[in-house]
Amino acid sequence: MAQFSVNSQRFDPYKNFKFRVKWDGKYVAGISKVGGLKRTTEVVKHREGGDPSSTRKSPGRTEYEAVTLERGVTHDTEFEKWANKVWNYGSGLGAEVSLKDFRKDITIEVYNEAGQLVLAYNLFRCWVSEYQAMADLDANANAILIQHIKLENEGWERDYNVPEPQEPSFTEPSA
Repeated sequence: MAQFSVNSQRFDPYKNFKFRVKWDGKYVAGISKVGGLKRTTEVVKHREGGDPSSTRKSPGRTEYEAVTLERGVTHDTEFEKWANKVWNYGSGLGAEVSLKDFRKDITIEVYNEAGQLVLAYNLFRCWVSEYQAMADLDANANAILIQHIKLENEGWERDYNVPEPQEPSFTEPSA
């Protein structure tokens, strides 16, 4: 039997502009864009000797695509610190990679228009495969200076412990 939503009044899907990203138990400041979560499972084709010319299909390996995080450049060094754990140029022999803690689990939280938590996804064993400290500089542009990291991950899952909230309703004051 199908389960119905707690909030049967909500018709609109959630928007994509209210979100936060957390790692090491802290929210990361200023993230303005998070790439989509995508996984792909390979198709393994096979056929039995007695089958006519049709094939059977079964699932193979599942790959999780990297996720990109973007934000405006500030004095916050969280992106750079994490990227340096994977490769720290000039740190000396045996200290280029922080093998103990270069991977992190992260959480992406999505909020509704009222600022209530509505969805959360946990990404596992992430590490920085690409770090852009700043975008191109252009004296003729009128834009924010952006940095980004690309996070490889070994899988993600939705946090089903995040319940659908009771959305607020405003009532008119009585006269």
